[in-house]
Amino acid sequence: MKTTKEVINNVVWKACDTFRGTMDSSQYKDYVLSMLFVKYLSDFYKEKLQTLNEKYNGDEDRVQRALQREKFVLDESCTFEYLLKHKEANNLGEVINKALEKIEEDNPEKLEGIFRNVDFNDKKILGDTKERNSILKHLLEDFSDARLDLSPSKLTGQDVIGDSYEYLIAHFASDAGKKGGEFFTPSEVSTLLAKLVEPKEGDRIYDPTCGSGSLLIKASQEVGSPNFAIYGQERNGQTHALCRMNMYLHEINDAKIAWGDTIRNPLHVEDDKLMKFDVVVANPPFSLDKWGADFAENDPYRRFNDYGLPPKSKGDYAFVTHMIKSLNEKGRMGVVLPHGVLFRGASEGRIREKLINENLLDAVIGLPANLFFGTGIPATILVFKKNRTHKDILFIDASREFDKAKNQNNLADEYIAKILDTYHKREEIEKYSHVATLEEIQENDYNLNIPRYVDTFEEEDAVDIEATKISIANVEAELATIKTKMSEYLKELGL
Repeated sequence: MKTTKEVINNVVWKACDTFRGTMDSSQYKDYVLSMLFVKYLSDFYKEKLQTLNEKYNGDEDRVQRALQREKFVLDESCTFEYLLKHKEANNLGEVINKALEKIEEDNPEKLEGIFRNVDFNDKKILGDTKERNSILKHLLEDFSDARLDLSPSKLTGQDVIGDSYEYLIAHFASDAGKKGGEFFTPSEVSTLLAKLVEPKEGDRIYDPTCGSGSLLIKASQEVGSPNFAIYGQERNGQTHALCRMNMYLHEINDAKIAWGDTIRNPLHVEDDKLMKFDVVVANPPFSLDKWGADFAENDPYRRFNDYGLPPKSKGDYAFVTHMIKSLNEKGRMGVVLPHGVLFRGASEGRIREKLINENLLDAVIGLPANLFFGTGIPATILVFKKNRTHKDILFIDASREFDKAKNQNNLADEYIAKILDTYHKREEIEKYSHVATLEEIQENDYNLNIPRYVDTFEEEDAVDIEATKISIANVEAELATIKTKMSEYLKELGL
């Protein structure tokens, strides 16, 4: 029986019930997602071991040599089955922690540090020993569901487990509100951004604020071959671990995901210079306060020398500048930002003017409100390109085209397709898109507020005054009749 994405989602989401009511999802997500990852490693390895034993007729030496060439190794004491056998242990948290530590030790290059932010023996989060053992026992039993077989031969497609992982991250983001929304970009927005920058075979793809990695994964899927290189950086340790697991589950085993603050300490460098990329995508934190302006003044990579420093209280253009400086001579870049970057003045206005005059900005796309977890404000996508052959800028107002859902609005496939078609054709569509010349932009003092270029005003129907007078007269006459009848009823009742 095949294991579908729906089965994985249902089984694992049920496992979350073990924690609900005892702690916030922003805490228990790490335990649930880490256990899902362990179950995947265990099922994958168990099937691989069985296949090799059959292939080499049980020759232990040949089997072990073959296992060493696999993408990871797993000791018997690290398997999910081993943990399940020890579910009654008095120190279950320690047993699980030791298994996770050994997984990292045995796979130093690929999995080192991947569990660093989860402690299954944490008294503060999981309670005293008795309570902690009970919670962890239930967690192991939840994952022992017979339907949850994550062996490669049981999965219905290459990315089934990875897609389920993203599904769970999305639900945690929704449940955790703003805190969760900081690390998750909705799938449809990731898809749109990835298609806008058109990753190609052989490209280096980079996200300086990669979160759980959804943008990088979507971009890699656009390539159409395994010939690409993924780079990312994330400053939140827990989210960094989620991203590395997510990459692994999507079969991107050589992704280079660094842990650190991109502005204060960019870690993807070559020969003491910023590494250059073909494609850069990002959804940086909106208008980040205290983004590192004090450090930026003496930035060793001189990222802010050409365009100037953004304001200390808003880091949007700090990330934009970093991304621009990370592009190679033919690079493409897409970034999700709040609308304020389009029109705010002072230092941001000066940076915007320089970027436009250097002919880097290719398109401004307004998105619907309430697409992102944790904020209802509308966002915009800015597309930048090196070596542009034209000097106009395309404006698209897609803010009114969405499907309304219970908690979040959705950008359906048809709306994504319309945005992409308009972008590639660079065509004028009434009340939807406009191709603005550099002269128009200059006349507007480099203000990029979308309504200045795309008129979405809808004229109201003319009011028929005479018909309205007749309607009012009819209502008044009907009201007078009702009042008369009411008076008669009150008299009959002696009131």
